[in-house]
Amino acid sequence: MNTNSHPSSVLETHITSLPLIARGKVRDIYAVDDQHMLIVTTDRLSAFDVIMPTPIPQKGVILTQVANFWFGLLHDVIPNHLSNLTLDDLPLTAAEKAQLQGRSIIVKRLKPLPVEAIVRGYLIGSGWKDYQQTGAVCGIELPAGLQMADRLPKPIFTPSSKADVGDHDINISFADMQTRIGVELAEQVRSVSLKLYRQAAEYALKRGIIIADTKFEFGLDAEGKLVLIDEILTPDSSRFWPADQYKPGISPPSFDKQFVRDYLETLDWGKVAPGPELPAEIMEKTAAKYREVADLLTK
Repeated sequence: MNTNSHPSSVLETHITSLPLIARGKVRDIYAVDDQHMLIVTTDRLSAFDVIMPTPIPQKGVILTQVANFWFGLLHDVIPNHLSNLTLDDLPLTAAEKAQLQGRSIIVKRLKPLPVEAIVRGYLIGSGWKDYQQTGAVCGIELPAGLQMADRLPKPIFTPSSKADVGDHDINISFADMQTRIGVELAEQVRSVSLKLYRQAAEYALKRGIIIADTKFEFGLDAEGKLVLIDEILTPDSSRFWPADQYKPGISPPSFDKQFVRDYLETLDWGKVAPGPELPAEIMEKTAAKYREVADLLTK
């Protein structure tokens, strides 16, 4: 079976009616005019910073649905990049519109900040490794004796620098972030990120989901005002755990591409492009996880 031919999958969009700006790991971005862009979330999946050749059916539609849900829920905290334009406002063919349905948003063009805003509520991943070595996460001192996946005394803000496609983001200190974007703006990004995380984590927990950590991105409008951009609080940008299976000391199962990572770890593959084709079973299991988290959060 050629998994790339799954009928409901979009591995790459082909929109000739609009100029292509860029293709990222997951998103294709097109120019609409000098004020707006079209962002399309494809079904591409990256693992270990390599884009897999096999799409995850409907992943882009699910991620778009989840991100838009959160933009609506959290719009009182900070303005976001969504515009009032719809696909009907664009000069698209019927076939192009069909490719984009449910997986695209038209956003305002903004000046993106060169940092990613990461908030951690639990001790896992690179944070856990850092803590084991230094007793701190990204220079933030934590109490001694914490276990893997422990809830932190309070959420912490640990920024990183933005990497090019294929490169790893690098954790930076808050002081470094202040140098890069200015003291006042850095304070604002930290404050808003923590507020967004706290509100989202509280909401998700009522739905049976722990948000262990997440990543936000921001841009500035023409007046220099801070705006929330990119995707937010999706299984691609966050670590979601089922609350009923959580216990400190072990790495909890997660609602994301863990099936893919686990499968790839069994292969004799050097974690460099090109990635291997994924079996249908792994593809379907991963798609089911994405659907499950979307249903829990938005229904």
